[in-house]
Amino acid sequence: MCPQGPTCCTSTMEENLAILSAQETEGLIREAGRSLQASFNSLHRSFDTYFTELHGRSERSLQEVLSSLGPLYSQNTRLFAELYTDLRQYYRGSALNLDENLSDFWSRLLERTFKASAPTDVTLSEDYFECVAKQQETLRPFGDIPRDMKTKVIRSFVTARSFVQGLLVSADVVKKVSQVSLAEECTKALMKLIYCPHCRGLASVKPCSNYCSNVMKGCLANQADLDPVWQELINTMIQVASSFSTEPSLDVVLSSIPVRIYQAVHYLQENMDTFTAKVFQTCGTPGEPGTGSPTTHEQKKKSGSLTAFEHKPSPTAGLRLEMQVSDLSSKLREMRQYWVQLPVALCSKLAAGSNSQDNCWNGITKASFLSKKNPQVGFFVAVFGRSYWGLVLLGFSSFKREFFLSTVATCLLSEDISGSGSGMCLSGQCARNRPGLYAYAPETNPVGGAAAVYISVFNLPLLLPFTILVLQR
Repeated sequence: MCPQGPTCCTSTMEENLAILSAQETEGLIREAGRSLQASFNSLHRSFDTYFTELHGRSERSLQEVLSSLGPLYSQNTRLFAELYTDLRQYYRGSALNLDENLSDFWSRLLERTFKASAPTDVTLSEDYFECVAKQQETLRPFGDIPRDMKTKVIRSFVTARSFVQGLLVSADVVKKVSQVSLAEECTKALMKLIYCPHCRGLASVKPCSNYCSNVMKGCLANQADLDPVWQELINTMIQVASSFSTEPSLDVVLSSIPVRIYQAVHYLQENMDTFTAKVFQTCGTPGEPGTGSPTTHEQKKKSGSLTAFEHKPSPTAGLRLEMQVSDLSSKLREMRQYWVQLPVALCSKLAAGSNSQDNCWNGITKASFLSKKNPQVGFFVAVFGRSYWGLVLLGFSSFKREFFLSTVATCLLSEDISGSGSGMCLSGQCARNRPGLYAYAPETNPVGGAAAVYISVFNLPLLLPFTILVLQR
């Protein structure tokens, strides 16, 4: 492996040193990977803490905002608590359909509000309540508030969930790729780079930085080949992070949930007579409706003082969100060039400093390194193509769903949403009414679907408009 000439190393020693050089280099790669993983995990903890605090603060404000509704709130606290539980579970990765859960919440709230307004001497059956619930879409008893709130809440939670999962998946990708063993040709090149000067009696002479960079770029060519996909992922994450401060911002949406519920109930109470009359026309009159309910009038009186009650977000909260977004985006940008900069990072620990470039190991002797090509590693690069990553990605049991969940976040910003774990589209960028193009079959196991994963990853820019279909599976 070393240049011909006087040497203190036998062939066996060279082989052992080749193994050692590969182990040391793989150790440096894993160390760099662990550092990047730690950065992703730190970002995840930071955002997760912030989002969880927003969610908790919104839930804690329920009693303050809704207590004016009287028994309608005090007797149905479980209904409101379950709404926040569903939101929390969805954010944590639950497979529940957020659109359906929110629709169910408004149906149950309509039932409770309608029941509270009914005369005390009238008993309403489950079938009658079911008929009342079916009138929501046409009669819109809560006005436009449920639809508006649903759109904004689902957008915020889908985006936040995608973002935190994207951070975790990114850390997993780094871990997996950093554990890939170096090929035999690379091992020989590393032996020549690191230990051949020892065999020539030049143990104190470090490799020339250009020579080291040349070898490392060859050894890590396949990792560098991940760069286009990696940059697509990071750019997407940055875009999603920026969307959190887009009006209505994340903190405003979460903190205004109790107020929106209050406004919806107040709207129905103010228009209960009209709504009831229309319900009676469709569902029938349940006994004698009377001239009104004392409970309803009492609730109206209590809630009248809050007719113009509006949510005013804290300026401090807005500033904190701005700082959070700025910090996330800044740190993500630092990670964008990781795979192409990895050779330079490794050589900063192995190679000679800038002041020693005329007296460094150039692969043959102690001198400067002038060559622009390293043929020993060139063959290694040619042997492996992008198909190599099809093998690397084998074993990613959660990769198929979560990688796409994070990378389609550019399509998470429109109003066309369901919250069923699916993505959304940026004002027409996502195609509609096109044939389904799946990155993997729903029934395949991780190994059986690996080839499809490979295909999807390296055609990611083309597949982004279709990945909503993947996530719905």
